[in-house]
This record gives sequence, C-alpha cells and structure tokens, in this order.
Amino acid sequence: MNVLFLEFEMERDWAVASIGPAFLASIARANGHHIDIIHVSIDETAEQLSTKIIEKAPDVLGLSLTSRQWLRAKTFINHFRKKSFIPTISGGLHPTFAPEAVLEEPGFDYVCLGEGEGAFVDFLETLAIQGYVSDGQIDNIWVKDGHRPKLRPPYDPIDQLPFMARDMLNEQHGVINMTTQRGCPFPCTYCAARMYNEIYTGYGRRRSIDNVLHELRQIRDTGELNYIIFLDDTFTINHKWVREFCKVYPKEIGVAFSLHARVETINKDMLHSLAEAGCAHITFGVESGSERVRREVMDRKVTNQRLISAFEWSKSAGILTTANYIIGIPTETIEDLEATIKLHHQLQPDDFGYFVFYPYPGTPMYHYCKRNGLLPDDFDNRPANHRQSVLLHDTLSPDEIEQYYNRFTQIREADYLNKYGIQLNGSGQADVHEQIEHIACTG
Repeated sequence: MNVLFLEFEMERDWAVASIGPAFLASIARANGHHIDIIHVSIDETAEQLSTKIIEKAPDVLGLSLTSRQWLRAKTFINHFRKKSFIPTISGGLHPTFAPEAVLEEPGFDYVCLGEGEGAFVDFLETLAIQGYVSDGQIDNIWVKDGHRPKLRPPYDPIDQLPFMARDMLNEQHGVINMTTQRGCPFPCTYCAARMYNEIYTGYGRRRSIDNVLHELRQIRDTGELNYIIFLDDTFTINHKWVREFCKVYPKEIGVAFSLHARVETINKDMLHSLAEAGCAHITFGVESGSERVRREVMDRKVTNQRLISAFEWSKSAGILTTANYIIGIPTETIEDLEATIKLHHQLQPDDFGYFVFYPYPGTPMYHYCKRNGLLPDDFDNRPANHRQSVLLHDTLSPDEIEQYYNRFTQIREADYLNKYGIQLNGSGQADVHEQIEHIACTG
C-alpha cells in the first residue's frame, strides 16, 4: 500500500515533533508498504495541498493529530473529500480521546485508538486485500458508523519496536528527537498524554539503555548527531535507569541533550550526574504559583519551596532551565495569577513558556468543564491555540486572561533583553528550535 501522512504544522515556535508517523512508517515499511509524508506549512492553502496529494496518488491518507491540529486538519480533510475519496485514518491523542467527533466528520473513515503500530499494519494489509475494513474486524480500529473496537495490548517488548523513521521527522542540523519510554504515572488533571494510563492497565514501559544507545549510534553513523531532545514526559522517573544512563552515555555518545522532568523526581546529586553526562537544558512544568490551584485543581501536590530548590539545584549544576506556566485554568483567580508571577521571579528560569488553558478531550479537566457548563456550544469549532481562553470562565474574564497573557509576554521580552540582548518577535515568543540549532552548530 502507498500511504501518505499529513503533518499539519501549527505555531512554529512551539512545535513538538510528531513522532507517531515516524514509528508507524518504520514498522509499515518493514512489512512492505510505501510511506511518505507532507509537512503542511502554516501558510499552505487547501488547493496547494490538494494538488500535492493528488500528484502522489496515495492509497491511504494518515493523520496523527493533537487537539491543536484538529480544527485545521478536519477543515482540510472535509474539503479534500469533495475532490477525491481516498480512505483516511486518524490516530494520536485527539482521535483516541474524541473518536466519535472525528468519525462524525465526512472526510474521516477510520480512527486508530491508542498505540497504533500493530493495528496499523493489520489495517493496511486488510485494506489491500479487501478494499475496506469491516466493523470490529481489527482491534483498535474504529470504523465510521461502527462500534468501539476492542483494544489490543501495548506493543511489547518495547525494545523490539523498530526505530523511528527519521525521514518523517524533518530534523535539521543534527538536532534529533528521542523517546526512551511510553506512559506517565502522574495524575495531572489537565494532561492528555497521561490519559493512556486510563485506557491501558499498568501502562508504562521503558526501553533498555542498550537499545537507546544502539539507536543513537545508528543515527550518528548514518548522519549528523549534534544535539538530542528527549521527549519523554518525565525522563527522570526511574532513578536506577538514570544513574546507569549517566555512567554509559558520555562514553558511548557524549553530545549535549535536553529533557523534561518533574521536580519531585530529581535531587541535587542526580542533576550533577546529568550535567556531567551532557544535560544542557531541563524543562520543568511549574504550571501555577498557587499551591491551591496545583493541589486542588491540577492534582499536583508539589510545594513552591520544592520548585524553588529544583531550579536552584539545576543552576548550581550548570543546567539551563525552562519553566512552563498555564494561565486561566478553572477556579483560578487574579490572586492565583499574581502568585504565579511572584513564583516566576523567585525561580528565575533561563526561559519560560506560558499557555492559556485548553481542556483536552478525555482529561479530568475536560469533564469538569463539561459538567460545570464552562464549554461554549461551539467548542469543537474553536481552535486550541493557547493564546485565548475557550472557556466560559467563572472566576476570570476574557479581558483579565488576555491581560495576564500580555503581562507574561512583557516579562519574557524584558528577560530576554536583559539576559541576552535579544529582541523577541511581537508575540513574545522566541524560536526555541533556532536556539537549540545554534547550540548544536556552534558547540
């Protein structure tokens, strides 16, 4: 089968690599299928994209979608369905947790729930033989007008999963994206990624260090390897694994890397070990400076003092830090937002991101918003852009949320000007990828 993936780029400055198609491409190619991808730029028109698709003449269209990509993707797919009837399958976070909404759209024929590697190969082989997939024929594959399918177990053992197809990722300058595990055990109410724990019992697997290093050596031996971005939700979750990684990674690979961590999972000694191994940058989810909001609304029981200590320890180890904040979560007040700004000045991160809250389908916060009448009637047709609130907020007005978003922008612009002499663009967002590429290219 000739499969074409569409990857819809959103706000470029905050893009995260879509690794789903890269995993699916690898395993599908190993089973004899041809896989290609179009990275759809922000300014590409529907007509331009339609022409590209028709020229490639695919047998199947595939889309791995987040909620941020959903509105743009469905608008195009419904437009394209009027021109050509190519079977279209969608997977990823948004289709997994809002499958009925996806299948209600005329341009989507199938949804893949959960992990897709095994199901996708079965789907392609069935489609090649009979031209369609029947309701209930393949576990994980939900057919339009059909019933919710059974779920197959997650791919196991994870070390036998083929490495990602790097040509699908649009990586540049030797800056590569890596994952070492799947699953997150933490119960954050706003996070869509951790919802896989709700559909799989005991979900969570980590690759062996040998397997991770083998992939990195393969990348180095066949191309450029200058900087690694570990995409795991919490890289530091298993202390034994991290300790062993820090011992062998510098000898085997030795290039600088970034990771994501929770402050509850690190300590001073670990941070110094990571720094010695090559960790140049850590992103911490702070989310709010209000302990009430974190504890009662987000189900994050970490204290402000622990956050302050984690940033101090990181700096003492020579690791750059990024803090991420959420603005406008339900029940948040002006006092809570002021607490976030106060905490930010105490943390003094090297960089920070700030995002207006969006209720991702499937999450506890989505269900809370739905129960409490916080979702507008046209919620499904509003973009998840993280710059404006989609909620009918009961404790903050739209003007207040916009005011604090702008205030964070001003703080960030002032920080960059004072620390680096850098003038940011009009939105207050620096191109993080360009900064990482600069590190990779200059050493």
